[in-house]
Amino acid sequence: MSTNYSLLFYLKKPKNYVSGPKSIYMRITVDGIPKEVSTGRECYPSKWNSKANRVKGTTEAVKTLNSYLDTLVTKISTIHTAMTAAAEEITAESIKLKYQGKDTKCKNFLDVFREHNMQMEALLGNGFKPNTLKGYKTSLLHVCEYLEKEFRLADIDTRKIDHAFVTGYEFFLRATIGCSAVSAAKYMKHLRKIIKVCIAHRWITDDPFAFYKIKVKAKEKEFLTDAELRRIEEKNFKIPRLAHVRDIFVFCCYTGLSYADVKKLKWIDISEGVDGKLWIFTSREKTETSSNIPLLPKALEIIERYRDYPPCIAKDMVLPVLSNQKMNSYLKEIADVCEITKELTFHKSRHTFATSVTLANSVPIETVSKMLGHTDIKTTQHYAKLLDNRVAIDMEKLERTIENKTAPTGHAKIAALWAT
Repeated sequence: MSTNYSLLFYLKKPKNYVSGPKSIYMRITVDGIPKEVSTGRECYPSKWNSKANRVKGTTEAVKTLNSYLDTLVTKISTIHTAMTAAAEEITAESIKLKYQGKDTKCKNFLDVFREHNMQMEALLGNGFKPNTLKGYKTSLLHVCEYLEKEFRLADIDTRKIDHAFVTGYEFFLRATIGCSAVSAAKYMKHLRKIIKVCIAHRWITDDPFAFYKIKVKAKEKEFLTDAELRRIEEKNFKIPRLAHVRDIFVFCCYTGLSYADVKKLKWIDISEGVDGKLWIFTSREKTETSSNIPLLPKALEIIERYRDYPPCIAKDMVLPVLSNQKMNSYLKEIADVCEITKELTFHKSRHTFATSVTLANSVPIETVSKMLGHTDIKTTQHYAKLLDNRVAIDMEKLERTIENKTAPTGHAKIAALWAT
């Protein structure tokens, strides 16, 4: 394989030429095989120096044209060096294609996005969850709408995606779609993943996210106070559906289980733990990490209440969990009846467990994180808010410690008495 090449510029006479300027062409030769490509510039034959392959003269226009030809020499040299370093086959044709940008087939971005989603769909249950796929499908729709409204395009060449495209897409999500900062950040994360796929395949050479940073302030997580939780627990509901939803919600307030995890909970997941008491041994639906939770008396009381409940027996489930939509709808009714002004959603039970039930009662955050099935304690910190009463208790302990250290010893007391 030859690694040498030669390069020259010449004037090419067009068909039916009579007079006037001729096109300047560039001839690349490897192993005696030439390939020609137009430079896009012209020159009068009388001003062309065939020995120097340059234009004669010292005017500003001549200097600019010769400088442009020098730039092409540098570009071809850079292409040749890169191909040599990559051990690619060097021919006049391959250098020409590299120069013209035709060496790589055009890859459309939405095609890459669709291929990604199809692969994810094929792997559902084997590393991916339906909700994850749903999110990526929504992202694809947003990108399609962005291209149509902002660029009047049905798709875009991956090589044309740059920093402006990325920042423009975030603005589109927030201004046109009306996404919150958190939702926009999620969709930007999806876009970034597809961009990384393109970079890995070398369909994109420069990372358009290189100078982009997602800035999202974590939203304050709401939870029920101990008094609000007791109000819901003690309320007597005459409507069975509200009573069932209340029981399941309270159960999750004392176990920290999410909707997906309590919905799939079976009696086989409950067994004796290291302390001889009943525990829940399960894995989180979302992250597939283990979550082992000792059952508190109130949680035990609720599941025993439904042990012989026909719908639970028929489905081999611990609790009669309805659809997430119905659960949240009925929880709003429960909040109204119990005079709770906070927006009551099912996921608030998980925040309540992390904060009011555990941390407020001096359970270490590491233990809370383990029971919630979190892989990173920072995630638990988003769920669990440190309450003022915990701060007061900890500062009281510190105050007692300081007092004990500064209190006078027996000898010091005697010395003080003699001094008086």
